[in-house]
Amino acid sequence: MDTQQLMGKEETPLTTPTSDERTMAILSHVLCFVAGFVAPLIIYLIKKDESAYVREHAKESLNFQITLFILYLGCWILAFILIGFLLMAVLGIGAIILIILATIKASENKMYRYPINFRLIK
Repeated sequence: MDTQQLMGKEETPLTTPTSDERTMAILSHVLCFVAGFVAPLIIYLIKKDESAYVREHAKESLNFQITLFILYLGCWILAFILIGFLLMAVLGIGAIILIILATIKASENKMYRYPINFRLIK
C-alpha cells in the first residue's frame, strides 16, 4: 500500500476559500481534540448551506469521529482478551496524526479525505 493512501487523500477545491471558511474548516478538525464529534456536527449544521468548503471538511471530520467511536467500541470488546488495550493505543495515536494532517491540509486550502472513514453522512 502506498504511503499517500495511508495518509489520506488531498484535493484542490474548485474555488479558493475565504479566510473565514478556512478558519471554520480548521476548527472542524482541531476542535475534535476537545469536543469529539460535537464540534464538527455543530459546524456542519450551521455552515452546510453557506460554504461547500466548510461543509465538506466538517462532514469528513464528523464521519471520522463516528468511525473512531465505532472502532473504539470494537476495541472495548476486545479489551476482555487484552488485545483491545493495544489497539486503543494504536487507534488513538493514529487518530491524532490524521487529525493534525487534516488540520494542516485545511489550512493550506485543500480538501482532505481520511484514509479510514465510514462515510455515513453524505
